[in-house]
Amino acid sequence: MRKEIEKIAISRGHEISLKIDINNPEDLTIINLQKYDVAIEFTIPGSAIKNYNICFEAGIPVVSGTTGWLDKKDEVYNKCNNNNGTFFYASNFSVGVNLFFELNKKLADLMAPRTEYNVEMNEVHHTQKLDAPSGTAISLADDIITKLPGKQSWVNDEEPANYNINIKSERIGKVPGIHTIKYESDVDFIEITHSAKSREGFAFGAVLAAEYCLDNKGILSMKDLLKI
Repeated sequence: MRKEIEKIAISRGHEISLKIDINNPEDLTIINLQKYDVAIEFTIPGSAIKNYNICFEAGIPVVSGTTGWLDKKDEVYNKCNNNNGTFFYASNFSVGVNLFFELNKKLADLMAPRTEYNVEMNEVHHTQKLDAPSGTAISLADDIITKLPGKQSWVNDEEPANYNINIKSERIGKVPGIHTIKYESDVDFIEITHSAKSREGFAFGAVLAAEYCLDNKGILSMKDLLKI
């Protein structure tokens, strides 16, 4: 992701002057961060919150695509607000995926009275993806749960109860990301799918988010950027 983000940022006239990974964590300091306009954070759940907090303390907006930390969401949002900071989070920065989120909610609305259909989800990602289900799949499932009467939660790769949505997770090769939602009855099924061709779409959205943070403050999301 860093290589894709850097390539797109430079193509849009931006300069990437500080890059931090496992080889130079000591460079992630308040003094260093204060030299820059915005930080883009794609790491792992175990380090993400520490990274956010340093950015908030430095007064620098942070754009994050790291997933798997949302059990600490209130803590992160409070820290951001207490520092009058800016935090742009998305489980998926792809413009297409965020339009897919809206399509998913619309379809769930239409299916709410159709109790003869059951819903399930399948998500496929590359073998280096650490969390399962993906953050995108969780966002899609949570949106369905708010629309469908009787659905209370999701489970991962389990035989679901009637009140659950099962999310099947597969990790294959270098697949950037495929998400499929399927409503099935005894006589037919309805299926919608978003399939990413590469990581470029995710990186492009992250750079757009970073640009958006230059003129907008607070807790932000793709809904704000896309004016949905």
